[in-house]
Amino acid sequence: MIFYYIYLLFILCFALFLKKKGLFLNYSGDNHQSFSNERNIPLSGGFFLIFPVIFFYLDNLIFISFLIFIFLIGFFSDKKILVSPKKRFFFQIICIISFVIITDLKIVSSRIDLFDTILNNQIFAYFFSSFCLLILINGSNFIDGLNGLMISYSLIVIHTLMSLGLISDLIIFDQYFYLIIPVFLLLLILNTLNILMIGDGGAYLLGFFLGFLIISSHLNNPNISPYFYISLIWYPCFENLFSILRKLNKKFSPLNPDNKHLHQLLYFFVKKKLSLSTIFSNNLSSAILIFFNFLIIYICSLKPGSTIYQVNFIFFSIIFYILSYFVLKKFYELSFNFKK
Repeated sequence: MIFYYIYLLFILCFALFLKKKGLFLNYSGDNHQSFSNERNIPLSGGFFLIFPVIFFYLDNLIFISFLIFIFLIGFFSDKKILVSPKKRFFFQIICIISFVIITDLKIVSSRIDLFDTILNNQIFAYFFSSFCLLILINGSNFIDGLNGLMISYSLIVIHTLMSLGLISDLIIFDQYFYLIIPVFLLLLILNTLNILMIGDGGAYLLGFFLGFLIISSHLNNPNISPYFYISLIWYPCFENLFSILRKLNKKFSPLNPDNKHLHQLLYFFVKKKLSLSTIFSNNLSSAILIFFNFLIIYICSLKPGSTIYQVNFIFFSIIFYILSYFVLKKFYELSFNFKK
């Protein structure tokens, strides 16, 4: 246990050191990046996350290998070595499909007879599971535009799975989660203070880790509706899917970043209406999204076995998202036109 407290102290000291020395900084001047943060902040969060996760899975070298690989894709993106979105996506596809096939990590039930019949086809099952993981990983990266949003969302999902007893010792021991939560909380504090960001590497890592936990839990708890697991991750996944459709409609490449995501529009609304500083607008916008997602996940956790209940609430969440998006988008466009 003493080594664990040493590691927490190491995170704090090394994060402050990187910040002071100006090492591994994030800011490149890209429009989408400067939208809600104009300061140089070290992209060190992913490094601090990967080591405890690896420690918890020392007996699973396959999982560790793919975890490191998916983190490195994000790390090279952060370092502007792997700049091309197409190349990043290609390496993600290779990594995820290989992982799903080697570990036989398949979604086995949708509670829709016709679709379950299709899922019985092994090739399609591998494809569908890979598709879901890719959507979650990239969606996790999308919502990481505000301080603490992805870390807080991950904490909510993990806590919900733990409180419902949906993570068995076959996946990870409970005591390990009680150790990783303080790491998340410390990184959350450092992130909200603009001392570090988790970066693409950290976002890919968290998305991959959450996807692994959720699909593994789905396989070990057939009495739980598969749509409950969708409820847990609906926000990053829908953010990604909605962004793809939005960009295609505008004849814009889905792989290229922009500043029209829901969290960015909310940030603009908060900053414009309340006239707060960048960091306070950023943190408040993140807190609003975290609060609403906590409510959604909590309400969905009341009846995790009911498919009808979950589907209705997912539908409500999506409608609420779309309405909020277009209201905020309208405000942004009116404000921008007024400036002109």
